[in-house]
Parts: sequence; structure tokens; C-alpha cells
Amino acid sequence: MHIIGGFKLLTGNEIRSKFIEFFEKYGHKHFESASLIPDDPTLLLTVAGMVPFKPYFLGQKEAPYPRVTTYQKSIRTNDLENVGKTARHHTFFEMLGNFSFGDYFKKEAIEWSLEFVTEVLGIEKNKLWVSIFTTDDEAEEIWIKNCNFPKERIVRFGEEDNWWSAGPTGSCGPCSEIYVDIGVEFGGNENSRLGDTGTDNRFIEIWNLVFTEYNKLEDGSLTPLPKKNIDTGAGLERITAVVQGKRNNFETDLLFPIVSEAGRLTNNVYGKDEKVNFSLKVISDHSRAVIFLINDGVLPSNEGRGYILRRILRRAVRHGRLLGQKELFLYKIVDKIVEIMKNPYPDLVNNIEHIKKIVKIEEEKFSKTLDQGIYLVEQELKKLKEENSFKIPGDIVFKLYDTYGFPYELTEEISRESGMIVSKEEFEKNMENQKLKARIAREIIMEKGQDTFLEAFYDANGATKFSGYETLTDTGKLLNIRKLDDNIVQFIFDTTPFYAESGGQTSDSGKITGEGFVGNVIDVQKQKGIFMHKVQIESGIPEEGHEYLLEVDEMARLATMKNHTATHVLYRALKIILGNHVQQSGFYADSERLRFDFNHYEALTEDDLEKVELLVNIKIAQGLEVKVDNMTIEEARKNGAEALFGDKYGDIVRVVNIGDFSKELCGGTHLDNIGKIGLFKIESENGVSSGIRRIEAFTGLNAYHDVAIERRLLEEIKKSIKANNKNTKEKIEEMITRLKANEKEIAILKNKLFNQEIEILHEKYEIINGTKVLIKVFNDKSIEEMRYAIDYLKDKIPSSIIFLVSKGEKVLFVSGVTKDMISKIKAGDLVRKAAEIAGGNGGGRPDFAQAGAKDITKIKESIDAIRTMIKSIL
Repeated sequence: MHIIGGFKLLTGNEIRSKFIEFFEKYGHKHFESASLIPDDPTLLLTVAGMVPFKPYFLGQKEAPYPRVTTYQKSIRTNDLENVGKTARHHTFFEMLGNFSFGDYFKKEAIEWSLEFVTEVLGIEKNKLWVSIFTTDDEAEEIWIKNCNFPKERIVRFGEEDNWWSAGPTGSCGPCSEIYVDIGVEFGGNENSRLGDTGTDNRFIEIWNLVFTEYNKLEDGSLTPLPKKNIDTGAGLERITAVVQGKRNNFETDLLFPIVSEAGRLTNNVYGKDEKVNFSLKVISDHSRAVIFLINDGVLPSNEGRGYILRRILRRAVRHGRLLGQKELFLYKIVDKIVEIMKNPYPDLVNNIEHIKKIVKIEEEKFSKTLDQGIYLVEQELKKLKEENSFKIPGDIVFKLYDTYGFPYELTEEISRESGMIVSKEEFEKNMENQKLKARIAREIIMEKGQDTFLEAFYDANGATKFSGYETLTDTGKLLNIRKLDDNIVQFIFDTTPFYAESGGQTSDSGKITGEGFVGNVIDVQKQKGIFMHKVQIESGIPEEGHEYLLEVDEMARLATMKNHTATHVLYRALKIILGNHVQQSGFYADSERLRFDFNHYEALTEDDLEKVELLVNIKIAQGLEVKVDNMTIEEARKNGAEALFGDKYGDIVRVVNIGDFSKELCGGTHLDNIGKIGLFKIESENGVSSGIRRIEAFTGLNAYHDVAIERRLLEEIKKSIKANNKNTKEKIEEMITRLKANEKEIAILKNKLFNQEIEILHEKYEIINGTKVLIKVFNDKSIEEMRYAIDYLKDKIPSSIIFLVSKGEKVLFVSGVTKDMISKIKAGDLVRKAAEIAGGNGGGRPDFAQAGAKDITKIKESIDAIRTMIKSIL
């Protein structure tokens, strides 16, 4: 597999750095990798190199640079089962990319890609093949004439392979892909061409060039985009394998040291045993994904990103168990991965202990779960045998796999030993449904193509000049009016003091007046640096080209600034109290309150909250000065400024310094001294999703009002229980003790009454077709009481069927059948029938079952159906 012509073989790290250096030479700005948590509500994770640039491709924001290059960490889980089985499937991978936002197009993109592949990587040109879109004659001409590439090695493919589209409508365009022929031993023969059957493992795609040049309309027609874009993606792991002459990505210097470490930790060696190789590759791939997800703030959970992390982590641990490792091992592999990846991702070093802690906690949990899974399989087998069934339903096997992370193979093995079979077809059907959900989750959704009006407006007028950092009152020339609704219009001025909603800070409000016109600004949004004011007309008729007075509501702006500045102080306080792993995952600040979201693996204790609130107020009391500096992004990073959300920044950035306490990149409006916040009060702390906590708080007068409300409530409580400041807590505790004692006494009395009630029931059964049947409705009984009643009555009434109902806010059906009767009728069938009528579900063993339902009006109908069912069966 020799494809390098006289060049020194490059390491994976060298390929990464040389890619960036190559495109910097051609005027590209290098942006560091964005977070795996995208600033995009349509995506769970960053799944491609272009994800961080989506707003620029859509024209929602003006790109800070026309040419950009990156290496972007990415995660995809749609083909999880193939990881370790194939040579090139991964969950975590890195995408090398160069991007053009309305600058260069096909000619440069094609020429530079070929230059890099042949002259930097050293891949022989005669080993390359190229694909283009069916009708893309322009791309073919560039490849042949500009690059002297042989026409016979250019293949045309259709929409499925060589057309990129944002969705049913919006931005789209043809692709051109570069492939490497790694040899006839991997498929086909000497005459095989790219695309021939049986050559998928021979022709390896290493680079995809996307030419975004059209906007697809609702009717399916294509119109040229005002600005054409280039989006390219080259998988680092694939390229490294090709360059280093390796048969699969796992044998490159990017991954093989991790494979070897996984072998050492599990007492195995990579080599001849394919089962061992498979498990070691799974562990190596998955551990990289786990470490980078945790590093970016994801925590294990049962939903969203946390569920993806948990599933990947548990799959890795399970493969360790398959290799015979019953001790904790996965957290130990963190050191090796950080050692390999620390140069391109230096933040891993700072978070290494936090990462190891989270991995170890989850690994410990799953080790217990794995043992629990074995127990659950055995219990399920026992239950099925009692029902004379010898086949485990696929949905049960899938639940064990998906909920408990219990391997299908292990379920199948244990079942076979017990003489049972597993419904693999049903299990695979559930797997396919899950994969479909994963594919939907990974799609990059682009809601609309470029806004042609904004593109044209920006080209003609440029961005709006924002004067709101310096003043709250300014004059602006009205450049454009759009009617939105009755009495609602949109204004665009050349200059404005109104802050547009951005990040988490809400927009300003205020007034626009002049030449007989009066309007209230109710919202301000911006795209591509163009500020769009939503205005409610009070009087007059506005005209384009005229100057108007723009006045921001000073009190609303001040209250919003208090809340926004407080979020910076809060963020730093959380890092100090909870640890450096805390990362902001969202915030909102308006004139009423602030909301701050951050990653943390558990709820904050009252002690934690008190410490955070106290630290924030101490800093406010110190009256720290707020200073804003404009500097280059490199200077900002050297000075320790935190950049949030993996944003992309231009040459000059805005750094907000709060004394020597906090330093963040931020474009919002802020106080000049945090003493003006006055008071900071936490209202609540809760979880918004797994691993993400939210603090809501008040500042200034709103904080005072919240304190006043609590004080008034406390005074009312003291008055009602006849207490004072010294004994309020003691009196409340005394009341709680008395209430608990009363509740206990009431429960004892209710239990005695219930026992008396069921003691006389055993004589009140009816005879249906010669069998004793007892049906009874109770009011608001617990499941424990109902179970007790079933056991008691079955013991007192031999050869019987018991069906009890508890009527409360909802319905509870409980059924018991004595063992000598379960061959004729089963308790589970009875409760399922009743629950179906009353809008519920349930089940259980043949001798005992329970079900819940919502519709209490259907109790009589359910009981009638049970009597009919018993009559028909017996």
C-alpha cells in the first residue's frame, strides 16, 4: 500500500499543523476548534467542520474573515455499531477544513486541495481519483485544464453522492471529492474505476469540496446566491491512515498508542485475535469521544447529549468486560489520550482530573448496572418459563441493551444456556428505530438560505454603526422601512444607540421621533451587523432618507446592564466555589432578572448557594471598576480572557474586565462599576437538562423587592404561630413533629379499619361457573394495601380469583389468582383488560398483577368486562 512518492511520512499531528500552515499561506485565518456543544438549537452535537460557520453560510452574520481554516473536533453516533468493525468508522474524529465566505470559489478550492495532497502530503497524483456532480462541467474543466488531472480518472456522480443541500429549500450546490486508490488487494481489478461494485474499501475518500452556489426555492427551482461559498472537509484520521500506509485508522500514530494502552489496561494484546482487536478499537475510539465530551461540559444522563455520552462510555466499559477486565479501567486511559492530544487541545490538561472523576463515577455506576443486567435477564427467563414461553421478546432484550447497557450477545448466551431463544429480528427492528432517531439528530438543519435583501442592503450600505456603548441618544438616517403588521414597521438606520438582542442580552427599548413622527421601539435584532428596529407607530408617517432622534429607555438599559454585569461576577464565583470545570452554557439578562446556565454534575447544596451569593455580594460591596478594552484575540487570550460558546471573533475583540476578578470577551453593555448593582439575590437553582444547572437571580431594586416579599411572608408566619425571631424555627419544628405523630396515628387507625374491612370480605365472594370470584371497589387505597389485601384473600379463599379496585384521583386495578387456577386464567390478562377500558396499562405475574388508569368513570364498565371475561374463560 505504497502511495507516498519520495516524501517523509508525516505524523498525524504534523498533518494537522501543516494543513493550517498551508491555508494560512493563502490568506486564511485560523480559528481554533469550536466546542462539541454547538450554539445551534437544531443540533445536539457538532457533527461537521462547517457547523460553527452556519450563520455565515446563511448570511445571518457577516463573517469576521472571508477566508478561514480550522481543525474541528466532531462527533457522530449514527453508525455506532460499526465502530471497531470497519477500518474507518469513528464516533470522535477531527475535520480539517478551509472555508470561503463570498471570496474565492471553485478554481482556488480545487487547485489548493490538489497542491496540498500532492506537494505537502506527498500522495502520488497517479493514485488519485476525483468525483464531480453530473452536470458540473466547470469543476471538470478546472481539474483538467488548471490541474492537469487526467479526464479518465474523473467520475460523475448524481445528487445522492455529489450534491449538498441544507434542506428541502435553501442553500445548496455541487460537490467534488478526492479519493485515493490504495490498491487492487482491497477490491476490484487493474481496470476498476471509482464507483465500481466491490471497490468501496479500495477508493478512499479523503476530501470533500462543497461549492455552495444556489438557493433552492419552494418550487424546486435554483437561483444563484448573491455570494458563493466554499465549505471543505477532510477527515484527519483517514488522511493519516493513507499517508502512513495503514490498513485502518486505528493503526495510525493518532490512535494506536491508545489501542496499546487499552490492551495494557485490560491485559490483552492487539494482533491476531479479531474479537480482541474489535473490543480494543471500540475502547480506543469511544474513550476519545468520552473525554472530549466531558471536557466540553457534557455529563452522563438519560437524555440529549448526556445520553449519547453515557451510551458511548458504557459501550467502552462493556467491551472491557468482554476482554475479561472486571476492575475499573476506563478512567485510567484518560492520561494517555491527554498526552497525545494536549498540543492541539491544551485545555484538556487543565480539566484532566475533572474528566477522570466523571469517567470513574460513571464506570462505577455501570459496573453495578452490568451485574444488575445479568440478574434482570435471569428474572425475565424465570417469568417466561412460568408462562410456558421459550422466547424472549425483542423489546425486552432491547430495553436491557438500551436502558441498562446490557449486551445483546450476553443476553443471548445466558438465554441459550437456559434453553430459551431470543427474538433477534425484533431486537434489530428496535435498533433500526434508534438509528433513525440518531440520523435525524445529526442532520445539520439550515432553516433558510441567504436573505437576498440583506445581502444587497449590506453591499450597498454596510453594517449599522452602533453608538450605544457611548450614548443613549443619537440621530440616525432612516435607510429602509418594511411594514410588518398593522401599525408595526421595521426600521434600518445608518447609526443607532439601540442595542440589538445578542448572546443572552435582550434588546433595548425606547422612542424614535422626528418630523411629526413618534414610534416606540419594542425589539431590535441584527443580522450581518445590520440592526433592524421593530417599531410600533404612535403617530405620523416615517420616510426613508430623513434623520430621526433615537432615544434608548435609560432605566430599562440600566437594569439590564446590572443583570448582565452580574452574570459575569456570578460566573467567576461559580468557578471559585464549584471548580474550574464549570462552563457557561447559556444566559439571559433583561431589565427584570438574570438567568445563568452552566454545567455541573449535581445540584448545588444550600451551603454552595450561600457561598456563591455571598461572594458575588462581597465583590459588589467592594465596588470593583468595570473596564472595557479592545484588543486582538491573541492579546485577549494571553491576558487570560475567557471566550464563550466557541464564538468566532474578528481582529479586534471587546474584553470586559471586572477589577482583577473577572475577564471575559463580551459584546454586551455593562456598568462602569459593579457597586451599582446594589444587591444580588439568588431566586432559584435547578436542573434544566442532565448535567446543566440553572441559577435565576435578581439585582438592584428587583432583588430588594424579592427580599421584602420573603420578609413579609416570614412575619405573617411568625404571627400565625405566635413566634418571635428567637423561637420561630423551634416552633415550626415542634409543629412538624406533632403533625408527623398525628399522621402516624391516623395511618395506624386507617390500617386497622382496612384490616377489619377485608377480614369480612372472604365470605362475600360470588360463584361464576363454579369458581369463587371476589370483586371489590375501595376508596383511595395504596398499592401496598392492595397487595396485602390480595395476599390475605387468596389465603382465605382457596381456588379463587380476586379482583380489587382502588378509586382515587386515578384508578388502581389489582388482581390475584390462586396457583391452582393460573392454568385457566391469569391475573395479568384481567388487569390489562380493565386498564384498557379505563385508559391505562399494566401487567404482572400469572398469580398477581396490577395496572393504573386515568378514567375513574369507567370503573363500572371495567368490572362488567372482567365478569364477562371470567365467564367466557371458565
